Amino acid sequence: MPSYLITGASRGVGLSADSNNTVIGLVRDKPATEKKVKDELHARSNIYILQADITSYSALQARHNQTPGSYSSTNAPKQNAVAETAKITGGTLDYLIANAGLISHFDAYDPIGVLGNQPEVLEQGLLECFKVNVIGNIHLFNLFTPLILKGQAKKVIAISSGQADLELIPKFSIDLAAAYSISKAGLNMAVAKFSAQYAKDGVLFMSICPGVVETGQFTSATEEQMKSLSGMFAKFVEYAPHFKGPSTPESAARDVISVMHKASVEKGDGGSFVSHFGNKQWI
Repeated sequence: MPSYLITGASRGVGLSADSNNTVIGLVRDKPATEKKVKDELHARSNIYILQADITSYSALQARHNQTPGSYSSTNAPKQNAVAETAKITGGTLDYLIANAGLISHFDAYDPIGVLGNQPEVLEQGLLECFKVNVIGNIHLFNLFTPLILKGQAKKVIAISSGQADLELIPKFSIDLAAAYSISKAGLNMAVAKFSAQYAKDGVLFMSICPGVVETGQFTSATEEQMKSLSGMFAKFVEYAPHFKGPSTPESAARDVISVMHKASVEKGDGGSFVSHFGNKQWI
């Protein structure tokens, strides 16, 4: 029975459609995710929801106990996330998907030179992105790799972004989302370092970009901000003339999972950074 642990799992519970899969979601908003599971998936018995904040090592270790189909109060006894996962899976973990991440709104509409007009805000934005997208995932990998080492699949996947590609950005002058892009580049390097350590043990660490995905992050954008976004999307079309707009989270998740299942240490995928197509075509 393959086991999957997914952070930011509100969009990853589709894996539970196969009753043979054990799906453990680590989320910040536990009640909202539990409601989604209950309303949309009829409280599938192979889904386990744990509340987690990957920005704090100590917070990751102290979670509320959660049994399948049970919607307990936040006053339930606290449990260690790793220990609780081990209890669910029998002491192992096959797949870890680091899906949770911070998409900054501060840097979404202006290039880094404009952001520099507010140096304190820029610094804070960079630190927040780095804390969530890099440090948080490093803590996550360090905490759960012992379980991965005991699993069958031994795969750790970080959800990254084509915005971290050093060839794409200058070639097409994609100058928005600087803090986000910088942090995702840092995440890719962390993944490569973990791969360098654990590939000899058969563990696949790799970064996968899901493409351009509609997550509602721009719903509150002003008219001026939308003009900036339109300029970036025009560059996306220049890069990929077939691009018609963002994909759905469900479609993106299927693509990422397909790449994950095909990849292996033996094929040389350890530490790699690829798209949802399994190559360097980001869109």
